[in-house]
Amino acid sequence: MTALASAPAQRSPERAAARDRRGSPVPTFGMIATRFMELRKRRGLMTALVVVTIGIPTVFLAVRLLLHAIAPRSYGPAGGYDIYSGLSAGVLYVFGFIVAATLGCTAGSVDLSEGMFRHLVVTGRSRLALYLARIPAGLAIIVPLVAVGFAIVCGVCVLAAPSRVNYDGVSLPAGLSRTAFVNWAADHPGEVVCNFNYNGPGLPNVPCGNGPNGGAAVIQAPAGAQGPALPSAEQLKAAAVEIAGQNYQSYSSLFLSPSVSLMVETGLWIELEAVIGFTVGLGLGSLLGQRTVAVVLMIVLEIVLTPIFSRAHIPHFENVQRAVLGLATAHLEPGALPLAFGGGGGGPGGHAGILVPESTTVAVCVIVAWLVGWTVLGAWRMITRDA
Repeated sequence: MTALASAPAQRSPERAAARDRRGSPVPTFGMIATRFMELRKRRGLMTALVVVTIGIPTVFLAVRLLLHAIAPRSYGPAGGYDIYSGLSAGVLYVFGFIVAATLGCTAGSVDLSEGMFRHLVVTGRSRLALYLARIPAGLAIIVPLVAVGFAIVCGVCVLAAPSRVNYDGVSLPAGLSRTAFVNWAADHPGEVVCNFNYNGPGLPNVPCGNGPNGGAAVIQAPAGAQGPALPSAEQLKAAAVEIAGQNYQSYSSLFLSPSVSLMVETGLWIELEAVIGFTVGLGLGSLLGQRTVAVVLMIVLEIVLTPIFSRAHIPHFENVQRAVLGLATAHLEPGALPLAFGGGGGGPGGHAGILVPESTTVAVCVIVAWLVGWTVLGAWRMITRDA
């Protein structure tokens, strides 16, 4: 009886040890939730994230809506394709990366800066699990914030889009076929000849800029004007048709509002940039052990180094340039958007002549290498750091 009674007592410590998973490298839901709460309670950081990802585009669009409502002739519609592309490629892409990197650098260094690292280690939890728990916790914060800001931009740009597009200073209908565009040009030869770009032999002598307020051209010479004879209506029409044929490809890239497919692609691209910024920032913050220098380095990477290495074709150095993270994400940018950091119009292939050449496969491999590499470095530093 004594042996039988002692057997459960002997097995219970073994069972307890088997149930003790503190040494597992896989983070538990409780660990992730704790990391999430620790980051969310940092009010200054959360305020900055909300202001940049949601506040800036919201205030900008609200001001444009107000100005258009007060003075519609002076201020154009608040939405439309141009506003959408500018906010997506010029604001959410760049600042989304920066705030995500700031959050990542904070998550990677907060335990050291606040003296909590020793207390985490003595709990017996796996250091690798403690590091990996910060990835889903941080992404659960930054991904929804970026999504909300982007959704606001999409909603306003679609609902408050203009009814006509502005091409080379001329207001005309959007979405015309080539035939319809040429027919429109034949009916408005003065505006086409005086405003649209043209590469070819000399145009007929047309007095431009003598319309109302110096705007739209009127194909009439001022009274008493001296000079070469004005072209006939048929000559003007022929010139307008020829110019329209040259400009149709550029005109066809303009839209009143972004398409659903473009919004989906852009949203995924911006979220990818935020995920990259957080993951790399987390690894860098853990590696350095403090936030300030890590954040500065991430800003320099995004604002200074990426534009230079993405566009400057440096002989015998292009393979190194292709390893830059920003160049890889720029090659994944939807073609209908203007190139981030300015320059390069939309449309298929609009970025090819500006960026350092790189295939999509190489770009994806570079992004994966950065994500995995900085995760390994950050986890390694946390595992080997003295408590």
